[in-house]
Amino acid sequence: MNKTQLVEAIAQKTGLKKKDAEAAVSALVDATVAALADGDKVQISGLGTLAVKEKAARTGRNPRTQATITIPASKSATFTASKTLKESLNK
Repeated sequence: MNKTQLVEAIAQKTGLKKKDAEAAVSALVDATVAALADGDKVQISGLGTLAVKEKAARTGRNPRTQATITIPASKSATFTASKTLKESLNK
């Protein structure tokens, strides 16, 4: 499901116009990104938790030249499914 399909599904379930549903989805995405950028967790009951995970700098190897390279530290978003979501997927 992509964003357009999500907007259509929300519009159908809630009776909102597509324009209003798209605004709601965009607001959710913007608020989630802003919270994660601030280092906060985002917990959505029944869905799961989004959090930021920091990866330390490490050394790696270029497979073509076998040269040692330094891979810089980075941050990434992680998702942990809620118990409710896991149970609904495993029915």
